[in-house]
Amino acid sequence: MVKELKQEYTRRITQANKTQLIVILYEMFLTYTKDAREVCAESRIEFRENIRKARGCLDELMASLDFEYEISMNLLQLYLYANRELIHADIRNNPKRLDEADKVIRGLHEAYVQLAALDTSAPVMENTQTIYAGLTYGKNTLTENLSDQGINRGFRV
Repeated sequence: MVKELKQEYTRRITQANKTQLIVILYEMFLTYTKDAREVCAESRIEFRENIRKARGCLDELMASLDFEYEISMNLLQLYLYANRELIHADIRNNPKRLDEADKVIRGLHEAYVQLAALDTSAPVMENTQTIYAGLTYGKNTLTENLSDQGINRGFRV
């Protein structure tokens, strides 16, 4: 994952509600599997590292399930299936197994994007920096300005 994409995910996470966080995790998973596919022939180490990071996204999704709801068991089974496919891809150095995991996560991603559009709850993180982005008068560069950088940023008083 390139530095700019990591920064974009970080910015989105600071401003996301619960449903949007799940969407972001799905997108990160898909990014890591795409990156793994791209480096499979070149570097076994990078291939495994990207799979490890994708599995980390799945671990976070599984840890966030609330088993008071029946649908959580169904989601858990889908996550476990995707995790098994990642393990098989890693052990056999076979990027085609990533396609099966991606298929499951893409379907869930599409559903959660629609749910996120309906979710009007407040962001999970509080007391974060406000970021304003816009084009400058330079050569088509994007500048992000941070405001509200008080001494209490990140801490509750």
